[in-house]
Amino acid sequence: MTISFTETTAPTGLEVADSIEQRRLQIETAGAVSPAEIDTDGFCFPVDTTVAIETDGLVFDQLYSVTVHDRSGQTEASFDAGETVELDDRTQFIGLSGPIKLYCRIGVPGTIDIGLTSIRIALERPTTIELGGRSLHERPAATITTGPDIASMAKVISALPSALQTTSAERTWPTLRGHPPLIELSDALEIPDAIDEPAGDVTLTVPPDRLSLYRAAPLAFFLGATVRTGDEPALETDRFERPLPADDGFEDAVARLLERFFFLDCLTRTEGIFRYELHERRELEAELPYDLATLYEADLPARLERYLEVPYETIEPHIPRWPLTAHVPADPETVELLPFIVNELGIVRDTRGSPPDAVPGTATEELSGLVRSTSGARSPPQPSSATQSSFVVPAITDESVEHAWFGDGIPQQASKATLEAYRNQLARDARNESIEILLVCNDVRMIDEHDLLDETYGNREMLPFEIRSEFGVSTDRLASLLADGGYDFVHYIGHATPDGLQCPDGDLDVRTLESVDVGVFFLNACRSYEQGLALTRRGAFGGVSTDADVVNDDAVDAGETMARLLNRGFPLRGALEIARRNAGLGDQYLIVGDGSADIAQSDGGAPAIIELDRDGDGGFEFAMRSYSTKEFQLGTATASTLETVEDRHLTPGYTPFAEVDRDSLQEYLTWTELPVLVDDRLRWNDGIGPIDID
Repeated sequence: MTISFTETTAPTGLEVADSIEQRRLQIETAGAVSPAEIDTDGFCFPVDTTVAIETDGLVFDQLYSVTVHDRSGQTEASFDAGETVELDDRTQFIGLSGPIKLYCRIGVPGTIDIGLTSIRIALERPTTIELGGRSLHERPAATITTGPDIASMAKVISALPSALQTTSAERTWPTLRGHPPLIELSDALEIPDAIDEPAGDVTLTVPPDRLSLYRAAPLAFFLGATVRTGDEPALETDRFERPLPADDGFEDAVARLLERFFFLDCLTRTEGIFRYELHERRELEAELPYDLATLYEADLPARLERYLEVPYETIEPHIPRWPLTAHVPADPETVELLPFIVNELGIVRDTRGSPPDAVPGTATEELSGLVRSTSGARSPPQPSSATQSSFVVPAITDESVEHAWFGDGIPQQASKATLEAYRNQLARDARNESIEILLVCNDVRMIDEHDLLDETYGNREMLPFEIRSEFGVSTDRLASLLADGGYDFVHYIGHATPDGLQCPDGDLDVRTLESVDVGVFFLNACRSYEQGLALTRRGAFGGVSTDADVVNDDAVDAGETMARLLNRGFPLRGALEIARRNAGLGDQYLIVGDGSADIAQSDGGAPAIIELDRDGDGGFEFAMRSYSTKEFQLGTATASTLETVEDRHLTPGYTPFAEVDRDSLQEYLTWTELPVLVDDRLRWNDGIGPIDID
């Protein structure tokens, strides 16, 4: 059972836990309760587990977005922090959106008070409350096999939209886009009966080559399109035909169509089931040549036709940053990557790149201070180290948070993604009750980093972290910890070469291990790239490694910053970007594996960084930059709890700076655990209390 409701005594109430995604929520009640499992048929919403309890109130320890529905499931209103909601004397559903989707069925009057860090439901009398929980973890429903021929691959890509739960504008909500079926390269095409073919409302004709098919896959998935090949590429419905370039311009054309249709559907859905204010709608609505309420009722071809009337230049500044751009080769094997890329609606591009000007870490100047190579001082590349020909600089832009490189070579300023890292997460069973973290320090001169990490990981009271530290670990011991420890996160501090992680009795080469039982890792040592890559090949989800020498003082700062961000629920891609921009993390650090991997849940919505800008009169202007996660994917709406600003926006994205009242700002910063950037410096709140911003 994915979702469980367990009685607790300190405090009294229930703990709701997702055993697959390791997400949990504490519900406090005035007295002890005994959850009784009930049938899910009484709920209008998809839920995994339902229970009933007797009580007169509930207190939730996290800030969820709150939506009130009538007994049929129709949304009546949505509410934010600082608001009080009156419940009528009738059956209503209270929906709470967070790391675990939760619904409360209540049939008596009462009030809902939405605070800055918690939510309280108080009822006029004790009653039976029915609670339903749904995991946001989505697994593929089936596996398709395909031969390497173009015709078979076109049919396979046409089958990916079977995971869509609707073709309305609501499909921009992540919970209404399931994980596409898996694909295996084989000798022949075989599509299981459980996979439904598209309805045929949209046809996408692409150039007859594999790379064009791969580029078109995310757009075809989102539109539920039937894909065919031809010399005259086009997007067609029964209402219009939109020609597409047949040359290299096809790549940009399908990327822009995906951005256009997704973004404008996000605006249209604000007139649908969940109605709320959205920053992007306020900015653009006056320039749209149609009425959003009317368009919401239109079918898919009609909506697409009207969306094409809007100049791309008009919407481009407001489109959210995409979580992922995947640079893939045109090989037949690439088809197996598509379900994972499409699951994030990733933009697909060619593996175009150029050689770097110099091999990282091989400049002639000496690095100052202790360096984390195995010699303890800067050294030239060893014979097994990467040469200049094995490094590549991908052609990247700022369109996405992460550019994932699936081609040959070690990418600069991009991630090295692996198919195995994605598959490893699908194979994951329920893990430990708590989040298990292993800190390995194999150089006594680097003990400062360990001590900082020991204070940082797990300092959030409501998340159960178990932290284990080991020092001077031998090769056999480290091999055992990696292969059998079952750790959710491993942070290694020490020295490395491409051929191994340094131990007192020699180097452990992860490539010699048959498998590892590790989730996420951070190998904070020089030239740890090959070892990180090996971890993802053998069972890990993803992590951060280095492709060059790093100075110890810089590595300590990098380790602490990454630890703080991962501890607050940021995925690898978001944590690394923030650390690079604001903590001096060098380009020698790169993600290996799946950049969306994380180790902890975020509180109150998608993780974000708060940016403050001084206005010259002693006041501040306020902005926030949010990042998508596995449960808060592209299309999530995110807002701060600062009442004096209207900043609900699409994630991943950012809001423009807005004037803020100083007293309100100080109160907000007292209660938030989000990182705060002021005067080009990151500030942290490791507990409830004020942050010094002066």
